[in-house]
Amino acid sequence: MVELLFDDIFKVKCVNPDGQKYDKVSRIDARSEKLAMHMLLDVNTEIYPIDEGEKILMVLSPTLNYDGAPVASHSSQEGKKSLADKFEYVMHGKLYKLSEEGSGSDLKVEVYASFGGLQMMLKGDPVHCAKFRVDQNMFLLLRKLP
Repeated sequence: MVELLFDDIFKVKCVNPDGQKYDKVSRIDARSEKLAMHMLLDVNTEIYPIDEGEKILMVLSPTLNYDGAPVASHSSQEGKKSLADKFEYVMHGKLYKLSEEGSGSDLKVEVYASFGGLQMMLKGDPVHCAKFRVDQNMFLLLRKLP
């Protein structure tokens, strides 16, 4: 079974908090329900529209294979059941920066990843960010919840 890097349900607080900079991409500002994490995420809203107030399940995984094996190539995934089958929007990218803010009980970790130029910033308690490493490849998977 694949060991996920992170998963939580997020509620979208705002879409494009600093105004829309690109025609087909929106930045969502969301807060998680279980782990009290904050996320800024760029999404291609031409193919996956997201509105303020929506709830989304967000998963970060090192692979799409249920057995935990690395994804060799896109063509090797064809016809094979994968984690992506349970989600509506999938991106592949790399974690490029980890930073800490605050100190003591107020310490927060910021995780930065790029998915083909679309950015993600995930911020929260260091306990929930222990599985992350710089230069780590990952898949981001989204599914809207009722």
